[in-house]
Amino acid sequence: MQSEAGQADFLLEPSVSDYVQLMKPRVMTLVILTALAAMVAAPGSLHPVIGFIAILSIAIGAGASGALNMWYDADIDARMARTAARPLPRGRVSGDEALSFGTVLAVGSVMTLGVLVNWTAGALLALTIAFYMFVYTMWLKRRTPHNIVIGGAAGAFPPMVGWAAVTGDISIQSILLFLIIFMWTPPHFWALALYRCRDYERVGVPMLPVVAGLAETRRQILLYSVFLVPIAIAPYFVGLGGVTYLAFSVVLGAIFLWLAVKVYRTTEGREADKVAKQLFWFSILYLYLLFAVLLVEAAVMRYLHAGAM
Repeated sequence: MQSEAGQADFLLEPSVSDYVQLMKPRVMTLVILTALAAMVAAPGSLHPVIGFIAILSIAIGAGASGALNMWYDADIDARMARTAARPLPRGRVSGDEALSFGTVLAVGSVMTLGVLVNWTAGALLALTIAFYMFVYTMWLKRRTPHNIVIGGAAGAFPPMVGWAAVTGDISIQSILLFLIIFMWTPPHFWALALYRCRDYERVGVPMLPVVAGLAETRRQILLYSVFLVPIAIAPYFVGLGGVTYLAFSVVLGAIFLWLAVKVYRTTEGREADKVAKQLFWFSILYLYLLFAVLLVEAAVMRYLHAGAM
């Protein structure tokens, strides 16, 4: 959805880097890590070539979601400090180009995953893209402060897609990995929204701090963090993670909770923004490390098991 604010004189031809930016590469790296960790931790195995096709399809599907999101949100992106430098607001890519690019990537990634890997994974990837675009971006984001809570499911699907690529089904373990990201998303984004509140208010996006106030947002961040930490530890108890994962999840969870408490207690000016930023950036590191440890530990166990045979 592109207004005049999101339009510019398209004097420059889009470059490769512009299209890469459309795909939100930082988000893609997290999608790749979480999906790959689930693929390695899942029972069974894939031929390396099929495994590469699976993870590439999931990555491209995530990129498609990013491009379609930027196409629809070009009007508000142009008026927010955090997003004003994206390719559409800067006039590097047109709305039609972004829409075509995202659609081709979405269809191509789903069909490739379905045909060459399995249709359970393909259907889950299609659900992920559709949920992010139609449920979160088009329906929830501009209408309700619950946008991040419900819409966060889209970002939580990649481990389930990766698991299904190997096993062809959905399991308690893959649902648990989904829940980790699902519960992580609200405190992660609300920490950002605390110090970017004016941005969201200016463009009319009803993020929780805009609608319910800063105090309620801090309370909700702490509440979700309290639920997140034990869920993130749980993979150890269902055989997904070992002792190393348990140790990392406990230590990282303790730090996450400590920062959430700091955010809850710090309510004044710049210091409040500072601790919100600390939680936001640590939350990214938290999720990366959890899934990186899960991936490495599962890979080591596979190697040791293969060596013992």
